[in-house]
Amino acid sequence: MSKSEKDFRAAAVSRIRGNRKTIDPARLFGLLRQGDRNALAQSITLVESNKPEDFDRAAELLERCMPLSGHSRRIGITGVPGVGKSTFIETFGNMLIDTGERVAVLAVDPSSRRSRGSILGDKTRMELLSRRQEAFIRPSPAAETLGGVARATRESIILCEAAGFTTIIVETVGVGQSETTVYGMVDFFLLLMLSGAGDELQGIKRGIMEMADALLITKADGNNINAAKAARRQYKSALHLYPETEKGWAPEVELCSALDRTGFDAFTDVLDAYFKLVKENNWLSKHRQKQALDWFDEALKTEWLRRMHDDPEMYARLKRIRQDVSDGILSPFVGARKLADGFVS
Repeated sequence: MSKSEKDFRAAAVSRIRGNRKTIDPARLFGLLRQGDRNALAQSITLVESNKPEDFDRAAELLERCMPLSGHSRRIGITGVPGVGKSTFIETFGNMLIDTGERVAVLAVDPSSRRSRGSILGDKTRMELLSRRQEAFIRPSPAAETLGGVARATRESIILCEAAGFTTIIVETVGVGQSETTVYGMVDFFLLLMLSGAGDELQGIKRGIMEMADALLITKADGNNINAAKAARRQYKSALHLYPETEKGWAPEVELCSALDRTGFDAFTDVLDAYFKLVKENNWLSKHRQKQALDWFDEALKTEWLRRMHDDPEMYARLKRIRQDVSDGILSPFVGARKLADGFVS
């Protein structure tokens, strides 16, 4: 890198850091209410920040946004890599926007455990959708968060709703661990499946199938249409074996093709019928209450850990106990108990 390039980068970093020091939650909130996408991106960056000086500002911003949240449809989408999640979301998102909706996509990219880096390529994969003013796409690194869900995804949903987005889509990594976490954040859980890949029966895993509110067999076009129809029959038969959920909703199985733009109207009908039902039987209201409690529990754990790291005595104790656990002197369970006892005292 040349000296001029280094100077240019240093100046850019300095400007960014300077701007971050002057972040005003009240100003950001005002811009969010106007639907400003740049303010939304900056707000998500703020709540994702691990810098101590950002914690209070992020909390203030979220408190301002809470009264404006809760009006959107929160949709989780998962599926194995290669099933066509990004292609589906782009086509579906554009269709929703054409009907007058505003769509936010929170796409979590897998992070390297070695470099901690992520490709963050969802805006590239959803090029047409990203150009729409009514759309907002935020790729976030999963980093070390278990299950491939970004740490601040819940907070990001609240911010998107405050900015006026009516459909929030949370796309998972598709590694097979994040489904339960995402299910607790959203109202509707969509599972995308492939046909003709030998996974029609292998893919019927009880845990994820029980969570799915709908299954879509993707890439149902061309020579693959017959295999897709066969897969739909198999999945429908399997779903009949599962007990009815408290929602009173029976999961639907449909076909779709982003290439031919087929199956999306049928899926929209399924989505509309689902939300009509869960609003009428009050399940959605109860689920949102549970989401709030789950968020509280997660926030409480984060706050305890932050306070522990901020306390010099407790942080030193934490380091000693971690070393004892690493050396086999203490079991992880006993070490955690000793640390908690010390914090309480």
